[in-house]
Amino acid sequence: MSEPSKKFDIEQFDIPLSKFGFEIDEISAEKVSGHLLITPKCCQPFHFLHGGLSAMIAEALASLGASFTMGGTRVAGVQLSINHLKSAKTGDYIVAEATPVTIGKSIHVWDVRITKANDPDNPNHEARTLIASATVTVYCFHHGSFPEMVKKQSKL
Repeated sequence: MSEPSKKFDIEQFDIPLSKFGFEIDEISAEKVSGHLLITPKCCQPFHFLHGGLSAMIAEALASLGASFTMGGTRVAGVQLSINHLKSAKTGDYIVAEATPVTIGKSIHVWDVRITKANDPDNPNHEARTLIASATVTVYCFHHGSFPEMVKKQSKL
């Protein structure tokens, strides 16, 4: 297994997610995790976390994990199923963790859990409430790494 990445610039691989302020905490073959302080730009008109952003977080973490596990290969999400269980609002701190369910040669399935910190004064405390649960199926291409594909597409 590859060593976990300690420092990761999400904007390098997922510009939309970075624009919401999401930060990656860990990337390894066993887990991808990150966090977000919810701001008004993350919310739907009723001031709750937008479900589409939860889905974006789930697919991004699963895709990053699959790519990392396969040595940086290009990947694409092919199926996403998400259940929104509880709400989160502006000012809440959420943590997302993706773990592999199965890793095949071309298809990976990842479980993603998004939780809300119960203590806003101590967001890193383990006491959290599950707000969304997702399963993401990812296809792993067998040609070219993701960074090489970005360079090729951007003509760098």
